[in-house]
Amino acid sequence: MGKVELLAPAGDMNKLKTAFYFGADAAYLGGKNFSLRAQAGNFSDEELAAAVKYAHGLHKKVYVTVNILARNYDLAPAEEYFKFLRKVRPDGVIISDTGLIAICRAVAPELDIHLSTQASALNYATVKFWKEHGVKRVILARELSLNEIAAIREKVRDIELETFVHGAMCISYSGRCLLSDYRTGRSSNRGECVQACRWNYEIRERGSDGAFMTVEEDGRGSYILNSKDLNLIDYIKELTEAGVNSFKIEGRMKSEYYLATVINAYRRAIDDFYENGESYKLNPLYKTELEKTAHREFTTAYLLGDNDRTENFSDSQSAGTHKFIAYIVDYNEEEGYAVAEMRNRFKKGDKLEVLSPSKSLNEIVVADKMLTESGETIEDVKVVQQKIKLYTKVKLSAGDMLRVRI
Repeated sequence: MGKVELLAPAGDMNKLKTAFYFGADAAYLGGKNFSLRAQAGNFSDEELAAAVKYAHGLHKKVYVTVNILARNYDLAPAEEYFKFLRKVRPDGVIISDTGLIAICRAVAPELDIHLSTQASALNYATVKFWKEHGVKRVILARELSLNEIAAIREKVRDIELETFVHGAMCISYSGRCLLSDYRTGRSSNRGECVQACRWNYEIRERGSDGAFMTVEEDGRGSYILNSKDLNLIDYIKELTEAGVNSFKIEGRMKSEYYLATVINAYRRAIDDFYENGESYKLNPLYKTELEKTAHREFTTAYLLGDNDRTENFSDSQSAGTHKFIAYIVDYNEEEGYAVAEMRNRFKKGDKLEVLSPSKSLNEIVVADKMLTESGETIEDVKVVQQKIKLYTKVKLSAGDMLRVRI
């Protein structure tokens, strides 16, 4: 088995570029239709073709999600979409619906099919079945343990296995949820989920006197359906040895800063594992990195077996320890300044931390000398997307980011 793939989400073209810059080997994305993340920016047909071309120019891969549960009226448009994808030639299409798999095989047999996690592949017989029906990769159900994954690999050798390693978890089995439909009429199985599981709920039960009593986790209520976030960075070695081919990060609706932070941490951990082999130990720095962006309390979910502590009762999401401040759009090494594009306010004297795939990671840039594009001194950068010259001896590159501790 070759080196494990790091697979990242891409909600739009900028996020795709961010994912690849920070080390993803492949990205998964959706078109304007047939995708389970309808609220992400997503890609028009023209943008999708451009994304595939861009990725292939970097010798990287793109997988397209066609993972809704289809209704009768979806089938004819989906057939045309598969014909379009046949021309664009992404490296795979992610599908959960059996009918859509059949249509794809009929009209676009060149496309590699990846079975979506929503198909709930939980055992080797299921994986073998899909292999025999032309599926190249199975994205395993999130409910599996390490031992179960290893057993699947032992029984079914020549098929790719993918598993989620990081990001938001759905409270429902393999993401097959009807809560959004019931509460708002928006179908989670068709990409319109409102994440009703993240809402603050109160449970009321009828008391002996006939009155309702409020049952609360704390004074604010309880996030009783709110799952913790998956974090398996401690298990790079174990997952690889269990036979996983691709590590998937969740988050097509996440920010570019979130993607950069998480992808960068996993890229470094994976590379360290392959460099050090049996002597590999996770660098604590990478776990610290994952705390620097918004997330819920972390969990390993079911990787180590049954787990009844996957709910995040205290809040919907924490902010993380750091705030995204600016993009680096250029660096003039000869004159010693970076061109930074502002995202959050910062002032003269602030200590800005570097987020980069390079050795400059976590270097500190002190905002001592800053000039506007017209050459005027500036001490308070407060206009969103304003570009300034930020003088520093820290070597930066276009695509790097700056952040500050909250």
